[in-house]
Amino acid sequence: MAEGRKGDFNILMVCTEYPPMQGGIGRYTFNLVQALRAKDIKISVISNSDGDGDYKGLSPFAKNNSEVLYDLVEKLQPDIVHIQHEHGLYGFELHPFFPNRTKTGIDKFYSVCKVPIVSTFHTAYWFKVWMQSTLIEGKDTFHLKYLYEYWKHLINYQSFRRANSYAMFKSAAGIVLSNYMTKLIPGSHVIYHGAEPFQSVEIEQKEARKRLSLPENEKIVLVQGFLTATKGWNILKKMEIPDGWKVVVNHSKNHYNNQTIDLNLNNKKNIIDLEMDYLSEKDLSTLFFASDIIFLPYKAISGSGTMFDGIGHGKPFLASNTAFFKEFSKVGLGIAAQRNAKSFEKGLKIVDKNYESLKSNVEKFRKNLKWDNIADQHIDIYKKILNANKEKKGIRTITPKKTQ
Repeated sequence: MAEGRKGDFNILMVCTEYPPMQGGIGRYTFNLVQALRAKDIKISVISNSDGDGDYKGLSPFAKNNSEVLYDLVEKLQPDIVHIQHEHGLYGFELHPFFPNRTKTGIDKFYSVCKVPIVSTFHTAYWFKVWMQSTLIEGKDTFHLKYLYEYWKHLINYQSFRRANSYAMFKSAAGIVLSNYMTKLIPGSHVIYHGAEPFQSVEIEQKEARKRLSLPENEKIVLVQGFLTATKGWNILKKMEIPDGWKVVVNHSKNHYNNQTIDLNLNNKKNIIDLEMDYLSEKDLSTLFFASDIIFLPYKAISGSGTMFDGIGHGKPFLASNTAFFKEFSKVGLGIAAQRNAKSFEKGLKIVDKNYESLKSNVEKFRKNLKWDNIADQHIDIYKKILNANKEKKGIRTITPKKTQ
């Protein structure tokens, strides 16, 4: 076993996306790495050349990601390779005619790696949601783009599922962010997305609103994140926002595709578009503190870092009734409603009526999301893998402890 510090082991964390690159998975990975290092775990990161990883050379557009990663593992000899598994981060092009040719850019690495692998799965869909993720908005003459994307998704669903199944089969342990995803990634272990305020001293809502020049005496519904078709923010155009409420929107450009989305809300009553683009951790935290609830009208979703961020700041949510959001609404952290304007308008009234109860539930639950706790759960998995390898040479799989 390679020399480490307090944990007596070292980890190679794999994620093409990593700050200062913009993106939710890179941000998640950075916070996890910081939390692990605070526990005296020796950990190195390999990322895209645009990220500040300790090592670089991976890319969503490269054909040799497996080779680059394999060579680095041979050089460093880590005890565990931890891959943030998101298909598009390593190259995942859907073949329009031969779905058996559709693969991720690191499938080969999974087959040749001699070191135990931990995979955190960020995307897994049932068929219906997978097909909904084909949505294209904006100009599409004769719907040709949509039909092409629909066809590719239709014939490649099993290829998408197979990529996850293969990575799980080759991993010593799999991690997912919700109980819902364990049904799509059988045998995986649930560790929630960490989330907590950027500053140790929480900002009062009044002060947060003052910093952002937001109304002080109205309730604020926050819509925040990358602007993509699957986020479903177009529903705002159809909704009637009641007096006493303001919807505050802040979005940044989606860097992963060329979707053209019309989100002109300038003439909508009670909606404020901040137009602040991608926010620093400090400003993002301030925006969450300024809000009352988080609005998540997504059309297709595996997991939402924005929802976890909202809960981490003590804020309930109003969301579409996808399986992911329903899991957390069932424990009283928010309201999941049918995805249409009238249902969301009713949902907003339900949140308003039950706000104190929802907020109390969120306050209790948010302790589970502290990065210190998330790091401990990861370390527990790492140790189980290494102990299993010491006791039984060549055994690469474990049954992780089930969490609620």
